[in-house]
Amino acid sequence: MLLAHPAVLDDLVRRYTALERALESGKAGPATRQRLADVAYTLCVSTGTRDIDAALVAARHRLPGSRPGDDSALTSTV
Repeated sequence: MLLAHPAVLDDLVRRYTALERALESGKAGPATRQRLADVAYTLCVSTGTRDIDAALVAARHRLPGSRPGDDSALTSTV
């Protein structure tokens, strides 16, 4: 599987976070919702995942400074 460059993932995570905040503020319109959906889709494709939560975890694990063995964002059901 091809892996996206960490700089690309960093940009996507930052864009997703900014767009999500804009929507939460209540001052964003349909164009912002569409951009958020587009960035979420791109993150999923770039990380080989199917949902945005998994994509964000996967992307953050690939960013510089992340600890490869750190899975603290994941929870266990056992």
